[in-house]
Amino acid sequence: MEYGLVGEKLRHSFSKIIHNKLYSAPYELKEIPQNEVKEFMLKRDFKGINVTIPYKETVIPFLDVISDNAKQIGAVNTVVNKGGKLYGYNTDFLGLKELITHNNIEIKGKKVLILGSGGTSKTAKAVAECLDAKQIFCLSRKGGKGLITYNEALKNHRDAEIIINTTPCGMYPNIGESAIDISNFPQLEGVVDVVYNPLSSALVVEARNKKIKAIGGLYMLVSQAVFAAEFFLDTVFDRKKIDEIYKTIENEKKNIVLIGMPGVGKTTIGKELAKALDKEFVDTDDEIVKKEAILIPEIFATKGEGYFRQLESEVIKEISAKQGLVIATGGGAILNSLNIDLLKENGTVYFLDRNVEDIVATSDRPLSSNREDLLKRYEERYPIYLSSADFKVNCTSDVQKNIKEVILLENSNY
Repeated sequence: MEYGLVGEKLRHSFSKIIHNKLYSAPYELKEIPQNEVKEFMLKRDFKGINVTIPYKETVIPFLDVISDNAKQIGAVNTVVNKGGKLYGYNTDFLGLKELITHNNIEIKGKKVLILGSGGTSKTAKAVAECLDAKQIFCLSRKGGKGLITYNEALKNHRDAEIIINTTPCGMYPNIGESAIDISNFPQLEGVVDVVYNPLSSALVVEARNKKIKAIGGLYMLVSQAVFAAEFFLDTVFDRKKIDEIYKTIENEKKNIVLIGMPGVGKTTIGKELAKALDKEFVDTDDEIVKKEAILIPEIFATKGEGYFRQLESEVIKEISAKQGLVIATGGGAILNSLNIDLLKENGTVYFLDRNVEDIVATSDRPLSSNREDLLKRYEERYPIYLSSADFKVNCTSDVQKNIKEVILLENSNY
């Protein structure tokens, strides 16, 4: 093994993708059970490794030299083999600091709550100290050893201004989960989550819904990887490389989600858009039909709308966890706000709006099978479409023009 990442569960790591964009030497993802870590470290059969959960503290006793900041933090995420001696560094510190400062999250003079008690929590505490936080409290379920419990935070620190999540809560495949309810912190100004898969965790989505500045961990992951590669190769990369790789990966992984009235053209536009962007196309209604093996009008007729909406939410949760898709949703998917929150964890939501006079009612759409019902649905849902979407696209009969507008909006995001 030349270079790689070691940890317990690495199936969905982006590290190999990032390092492959930095240099040509092979980079592996190596899952190691806890009872084999000692043997791996003593063997020293590598040039350089990154270390992730749960081994950032475990590897320390096997190192010959530890950098000052890694020693102070008590966690190592980068190990370099120099002539048989192992040198440990903490590039998570540099990556997290870069994430916070690059996104203009102001820490100085603020009360900060750090969720978690592991190696990344210690790193976050060091970063918050470096950025002159006024007060810092680290949370764990049990508390003790300088930690407070979540209940203590709710009781005594509702005036917290910054929350940094270092727990794996909300990480793929457990999307939709949050370690804490931020509605209990009325003075909250910023949320930082080190989770990078999904691109925006449930915690980040919830904060953004409340108009609180919030960022996920992808930029941190890319930054720390670039800094680690510098240690591996004894070189220095242009800092523009961080932005370049970050934008490339985000663009590859992000979903494009289409919402709008039945008959507006979500499927037609979605299929062509997927081809143009080299992404996979998924239609949530089609997935429901596959799951039930009967058509949607039959589901409504035999089992009712409530059953259909439950199925729809189950399908949306499954699809939302995936990446690199163009997703066309059913017209009523927006009726459950949780559906939209889940779709936003990995995607940008586009409302395809068309003049209601140009939308045709068809018999295969149970709730808008005639003109009267179609107009009623339009009036009921229009404000929800607007509030659910990140962007609105005024659709015309020219499919290619509609696609170009979506792509233009996507590019403007970068």
